[in-house]
Amino acid sequence: MFSLILYEPEIPPNTGNVIRLCANTGVALHLIEPLGFELDEPRLKRAGLDYREFASVATYASLQLCLDDLGEPRVFALSTRGKVRHDEPRYRKNDAFLLGPETRGLPVEVLESLPPMQRLRLPMRDGSRSLNLSNTAAVIIYEAWRQLGFENGA
Repeated sequence: MFSLILYEPEIPPNTGNVIRLCANTGVALHLIEPLGFELDEPRLKRAGLDYREFASVATYASLQLCLDDLGEPRVFALSTRGKVRHDEPRYRKNDAFLLGPETRGLPVEVLESLPPMQRLRLPMRDGSRSLNLSNTAAVIIYEAWRQLGFENGA
């Protein structure tokens, strides 16, 4: 359906929560190294509960290797520096959603490598800095899935 790409994730419980999200929505998770943790770390396992076995998770040495493996999908980045609201694009099967590391976000060069209409932002109140990585992932995945009529959803 969709791919969710976490670029150099740093916090194990966030990635664990995202694994659970992906297992429950049928989204493939792609992790770009370096990771700020080991994939067998107890905090990651605790947050993901027993969903790891139901999720498709792959790791890559670089973002480009990931994109090559995915067949160069249409990529939407989520960033506080994005200008397009997350519910404006019309999503399609095989789209990929890219989120940056928790403490610093996506590098400028990665964000600027995408067309401006694919640099997304979630609405927040004035003065707010950012949402949690796993919450952001859930919002975008459910919006994209909603647009497809929750295909294959119960």
